[in-house]
Amino acid sequence: MTQPAMSPESLGDTLPPPATVRTSVLVPLALADGFQTVALAHTFSGLVDGLEHVALGLGDRAAPRDLTPRPPGTAPLVRLHSECLTGDVFGSRRCDCGPQLNEAVRRIAAAGGYLLYLRQEGRGIGLYPKLDAYVLQDRGLDTYEANLALGFGADERDYTVAAQMLLALDTPRVRILTNNPDKPAQLQRLGLEITRVVPTAVHVSAANAHYLSTKARSGAHTLELPATPGESD
Repeated sequence: MTQPAMSPESLGDTLPPPATVRTSVLVPLALADGFQTVALAHTFSGLVDGLEHVALGLGDRAAPRDLTPRPPGTAPLVRLHSECLTGDVFGSRRCDCGPQLNEAVRRIAAAGGYLLYLRQEGRGIGLYPKLDAYVLQDRGLDTYEANLALGFGADERDYTVAAQMLLALDTPRVRILTNNPDKPAQLQRLGLEITRVVPTAVHVSAANAHYLSTKARSGAHTLELPATPGESD
């Protein structure tokens, strides 16, 4: 069930430093389940963290604006997807990142919009620390407690670069595909208008049920989970 638009009166008034699109190139995509589409991949200059984040234009956003004029005020569907090497590439079932990525590509290709692939592994702590956190999770800590035990924040992600990318793409109004309330809240504080919050599906299994229930309980993610979740691996 989609959530209503955020009030225009509460929109943030602090725009992030400007960024610019440096390269745009067509990339044919093929998901592991056989779904195929074409994306217009954008790279950027001027991102505040200096990392190599990428925006994929899908659906009507896979073509340059001058070739496919869009009605004024159209709010594209946007997914902020944090990099997860283990889930996105290797299909780890400890999380739901891979299924969420595939779902986002499909839905945005149908609706038109952008998938922002953000280099924020492990909720911003990096790949090696994320694997260290897995060790602690296997000893009984949950995903947030493990990050804290390693000396990090429970969630260190900052979406300033996402706001920069969207503004560089001339996209100040978006429908955001997420179950995480922090994503629209941060974009709103950075001056973007969120016209709709669209939930993702819930990709639950015996291997990730404890992880997802922790996100719902400790991270306020809007997830409707089975009454009796399975155990995490």
